[in-house]
Amino acid sequence: MDNFRFLCATEVIFGKDSENQVGTYTKQYANRVLLHYGGGSIKRTGLYDRVMKSLKEADIEVFELGGVQPNPRLGLVKEGIELCRREEIEFILAVGGGSVIDSAKAIALGVCYDGDVWDFFSGKALPEETLGVGVVLTLPAAGSETSISTVITNEDGWYKRGLNHELNRPLFAIMNPELTYTLPPEQTANGVADMMAHIMERYFTTTKDVDLTDRLCEATLKTIIRNARIVKDNPQDYAARAELMLAGSLAHNGLLSVGRVGDWSSHQIEHELSAIYDVAHGAGLAVIYPAWMKYVYKNDLPRFAQFAHRVWNVELNLENLEETALEGIRQLELFFKEIGLPTTLTELGIDDQRLEEMANKCKMTNGDSLGVVMKLTPKDVLNIYKLAL
Repeated sequence: MDNFRFLCATEVIFGKDSENQVGTYTKQYANRVLLHYGGGSIKRTGLYDRVMKSLKEADIEVFELGGVQPNPRLGLVKEGIELCRREEIEFILAVGGGSVIDSAKAIALGVCYDGDVWDFFSGKALPEETLGVGVVLTLPAAGSETSISTVITNEDGWYKRGLNHELNRPLFAIMNPELTYTLPPEQTANGVADMMAHIMERYFTTTKDVDLTDRLCEATLKTIIRNARIVKDNPQDYAARAELMLAGSLAHNGLLSVGRVGDWSSHQIEHELSAIYDVAHGAGLAVIYPAWMKYVYKNDLPRFAQFAHRVWNVELNLENLEETALEGIRQLELFFKEIGLPTTLTELGIDDQRLEEMANKCKMTNGDSLGVVMKLTPKDVLNIYKLAL
């Protein structure tokens, strides 16, 4: 196990009707607030009215910026930065899922920076200050409500890049599982794939002697699998929705990665898909992750066999670990299909025309390579895209 420092400072307010407390929690930090959200769903469900009522009762002046898209855009982030500066806004309240939260985080960073906010995502600068961000979560998926991550797409060249920094951690996250009852099945499924990928990218490590976090990862994965099946049949099962909502946060708040180095190749490879083709991140991960596994599993057969045995209950064949490992990958693909997710690029409507372009644009995180289980070059990334066709 590696040395580590772990701090998760986000205050979590979890449970039924918890969104009605948003004014109280926001008032601790500001009197002038930007309410940031996506499309019209929070208005159709009545969530917008409840949030506004709570903020008004707390005597908070509210400014609004809607229109966040999946794979949130840099253009809207810059619009939010200008709005916050012009109106002297002190705090950003994100009401939505990961895209809204990531957009809010980027705005918060940009307001406090004299240069171009994209500098943080292109590696030209590191943030030193941010506005406070609070969250009312509506979609368990990205885990951005308690994480240090934000991911933004730059329309100039269609680059999708992430930034991990402790300043990105929201100050509070209000999480009511009831708010997820009305999610379309495909959004729930995409969220499941996203949170599972966050766990698996921590699980497939080269760090030795990490049995405790192995077991935490495995337990969280099994909890997600079980409750995703329940929600598929009964979308208004509160207990199952609560398990998924909590699992999404635990998947990405850093706890499951203490003392170990994860392999985030699949996220980087998928980012090129959703940047260029604007596919849902979870759907892209459901395609890329099994393809990545098939490409690299021989580099650590014992761990891939352990994953199959402990997560999917595949019988461990000590005489043929490869057989066990491959069955684990097959079970993952079957599960994704079961909950309605694609497992090939063809199902996403993507052909081989831009695979090489995506491979060459893919962000290398170790100099000229990517990953830890296997060091991937752009040629390897291209092969993984081909395997996913």
